Amino acid sequence: MTPRYAIYFSPAKNSPWWEFGAHWLGRDEHDNTALPQPALAHISAAELAAITAAPRRYGFHATLKAPFRLSAGHREADLIARLGRLAQTLAPVSLEPLQLATLGKFMALVPAVPAANLQALAAACVTELDDLRAPLAPAELARRHSAGLDAREAELLALHGYPHVLERFRLHLTLTGPVEPAVLPLVHHALAADIARLNSEAPLALDRLCLFVEPSPGAPFQRLIDVRLLA
Repeated sequence: MTPRYAIYFSPAKNSPWWEFGAHWLGRDEHDNTALPQPALAHISAAELAAITAAPRRYGFHATLKAPFRLSAGHREADLIARLGRLAQTLAPVSLEPLQLATLGKFMALVPAVPAANLQALAAACVTELDDLRAPLAPAELARRHSAGLDAREAELLALHGYPHVLERFRLHLTLTGPVEPAVLPLVHHALAADIARLNSEAPLALDRLCLFVEPSPGAPFQRLIDVRLLA
């Protein structure tokens, strides 16, 4: 099967934010091994495993360029080389402080005050690598359209294979899949103190581009390489 690749941001392995996110989701995306999830007062172990199942497959991350297949004539080595050259043109962006936010039916971390150059960085990841992206299959387009896109989102989907890019981009590190409304405040309560502590002790910066791969449809995404931003 043809793999899919994605450009994500994820904190450096073993850093405080990575330890938090990887254990919350219960998976190390580098080697696809399970990690113990935290014991929570108001969410059972089984419920925590269930509400984090969807983001666990992707690993703790923020999407910069959504999953795509390589276009004809391009190989993984081409993507890695281009990613390295792109990283040389981009400077790190502060994400501090991060805050918990409800986005639709799921919980995520978002910058409280997005940096002015964050949108430009994300846009570069989309547009500068887009010639390496194969067009979406008809079934994939239909699935995206079934989500109820507005006219601009449909245009962005046709242009870049994903509707939430350029001015519609919002950086977020996903913490749950869709959950019942009553569960969202429980998640917030469980995480608020940890987020406040991490913001104080380990301010986070988007300092790398991370290449992830989905080897086959439905397989867990694995983290292939990190490329540090050097500009």
